[in-house]
Amino acid sequence: MTIETERQGDGASGAAVTRVPLRFDVRGMTCASCVRRVERALAGVEGIASAQVNLATEEATVTGQADYEAMRAAVDRAGYELRMPDAGDEEGARDRLESERRSEYASLKRRTIFSLAVAAVLMAWMPLTWLFPELMEWLPARVMPPSFFLLALPVQFWAGWRFYTGAWKVGRHGSSDMNTLIVVGTSAAFAYSVVATFAPQVFEGIEGLEAAVFYDVSAAIIGLVLLGRLLEARAKGQTSEAVRSLIALRPQTARVLEDGREYEIPVRAVQPGDIVIVRPSEQIPVDGEVIEGASAVDESMLTGESVPVTKGPGDSVFGATMNSGGLLRVRATAVGADSALARIIRLVEDAQGSKAPIQGLADRIAAVFVPAVFLVAAVTLVVWLVFGPEPAFTIAILNAVAVLIIACPCALGLATPTAIMVGIGRAARRGILVRNAEALQEARRVDTVVLDKTGTITEGRPVVTTVELAPDAGVSADDLVRLVASAERGSEHPYAEAIVREAERRALKLEWPETFEAIAGQGVVARVAGHEVLAGNAELLATRDVPASTRGAMRLDFLVEQAAGAGETPIRVAIDGRPAGVIAVADRIRESAAAGIERLRAMGVEVVMLTGDQQGTAEAVAAQVGIQRVMAQVRPEDKSRIVQELQARGRVVAMVGDGINDAPALATADVGIAIGGGTDVAMETAPVTLMRADLAGVAGAIAISRATMRTMWQNLGWAFAYNVALIPVAAGLGYLAFSGLLDVDVPAVLRPVFGERGFLNPIVAAAAMALSSVSVMANSLRLRHTRID
Repeated sequence: MTIETERQGDGASGAAVTRVPLRFDVRGMTCASCVRRVERALAGVEGIASAQVNLATEEATVTGQADYEAMRAAVDRAGYELRMPDAGDEEGARDRLESERRSEYASLKRRTIFSLAVAAVLMAWMPLTWLFPELMEWLPARVMPPSFFLLALPVQFWAGWRFYTGAWKVGRHGSSDMNTLIVVGTSAAFAYSVVATFAPQVFEGIEGLEAAVFYDVSAAIIGLVLLGRLLEARAKGQTSEAVRSLIALRPQTARVLEDGREYEIPVRAVQPGDIVIVRPSEQIPVDGEVIEGASAVDESMLTGESVPVTKGPGDSVFGATMNSGGLLRVRATAVGADSALARIIRLVEDAQGSKAPIQGLADRIAAVFVPAVFLVAAVTLVVWLVFGPEPAFTIAILNAVAVLIIACPCALGLATPTAIMVGIGRAARRGILVRNAEALQEARRVDTVVLDKTGTITEGRPVVTTVELAPDAGVSADDLVRLVASAERGSEHPYAEAIVREAERRALKLEWPETFEAIAGQGVVARVAGHEVLAGNAELLATRDVPASTRGAMRLDFLVEQAAGAGETPIRVAIDGRPAGVIAVADRIRESAAAGIERLRAMGVEVVMLTGDQQGTAEAVAAQVGIQRVMAQVRPEDKSRIVQELQARGRVVAMVGDGINDAPALATADVGIAIGGGTDVAMETAPVTLMRADLAGVAGAIAISRATMRTMWQNLGWAFAYNVALIPVAAGLGYLAFSGLLDVDVPAVLRPVFGERGFLNPIVAAAAMALSSVSVMANSLRLRHTRID
């Protein structure tokens, strides 16, 4: 499993020690400053190796060895809440968390609607009392401000209570965050108005003060900020749509056969070894092996491959796939958290919660952002108090409030994680599994793709096409196949398996070799039934002193050239020191290979093919799929070296292989891409796994990486530009332009925003701040429609 907790100590203590990456829910975060603070709190706990916090998922990923209570206490001291995941019921915990978020969203929606409704009333009535006082003569002047106070009071301390609790949690430890900015800004406007309402005599005789009320400002700010968070929460839900769609695939029940009778039970009650009955047009409930029946199974929900796959006895099937045809009896092999679907869900969630290196820039700025905003607000207050026009104090307060409200660390915190969530989710829905954000960022730079021929360009299931005997071979074709198949019987090499299958097709009786030696890059040497059998390339025969100038050897050379020219792989055979013949093996080229390679080239990516085959065979295959650069007769241990040589020349290399035989090269490459079923070791070895054996997925992975990184830069650019441009405006820069102190022609469309004197209304500032976060989320959501295949 991806996560694990280990209980230690007595049952009452409930201490937990993490030994592998573990995800925790973190409550109370609102901006990039919060993320930075939680990370530092966790990193300070003894035993923690690393801690990454994601604002979009509201999760912390921790590695190391530390007591859970120590981590919880550290996060609590930072002003936030850390929650332990329910390791025993992962699906139930996920459902409960989703239910909590729906309830929280409903509460936020009620408070937002109430706040905006009150703000609308105040914003409609208060200007009327100023503009048309004669219409209000029938209402006592002393009644109106208290009435506004009663309307604004629940907005400030009921709808806005979450801001106060959030500010208190961090403030009691000497810190500040987005909540602090909102609380200070709205409380200043509200408190000023309360004094003006119930003690207006305080303002009498003090230059620069006027007994004005700004309940509409505080109520509108809270309403608009809540609206921004409501839209943000809704957009966050859409960013995790890919995971929810995968979760929705989970079957709920299974039909189990026991003692000759069928029982329908919950899927979570199925045990490995149970026999499950799957009828036509039903979902396969668990991972398993077909023991009876044949059918076409639609695996598109896991692999993206729309063509159903034929399944029969001995074939593996996976939970959540659809049985399109006949009745199947399946022996369960993996259920619940161990199933392929559950592993994919965890992989996508882990990847969405990871951080891209580019996030470090936002984190460094977030560390000083809120204190810097408070400094700017304080300077704004002092400058307008000293140098501002009358009423100076009122103007200074409103400008300082505008600065506090318009600053938006939220956009900084959401800029990269939202793009990562949507990008990785989009890729997962097309059968491209990205293990972490670092791989997603690095794939953008790939300019060279190295492909292993067997199993990548070809289907990886070669067949024997011809068996040719040398003159004076001394054996028949069947004997040649029998001896070589017996020699290769214990090998897992695809060509060895092809020769064994050919022997089975010919109904030949095989023997176990008396001795066996596999020589990397050359072939095999074995003793079968008293005969020395060599099967491999010319180098193998030469090292074993097989004559190269005899008529039989020259015939072998001719047969080898002929097979290689046809794109087949020739295997030279010598028996008892004499050339005996050639077995030609061909591996079918994948139908999608040429199109996938053409798309890579269209993207400006150079494609290199590696193969252990001889040059002629390699060039024939490369010509069929449009590859111009070929490296033949490459030994398995040389693949990693070739990748390093390409990197030394300044190339950014993606290695594409099966994830097992190519593991060293996959690890060496800048980006390792495992191609295949995605249900074996391949899913654990490479940072990118293609669930579908299709080279178009390689181009798709690069395309989604480029689109995601482009979106990240757009989001960061917008977040930085917004704060750099509008904080000075909120501080009063508009006044200088409107008053003529700056030689700037103010567009007519901006005059209603700033009013007659050029001061930015704090209500407009709140609307701009909410729009900033929402615009980042909306831009990230565009990735859902990115073309990646």
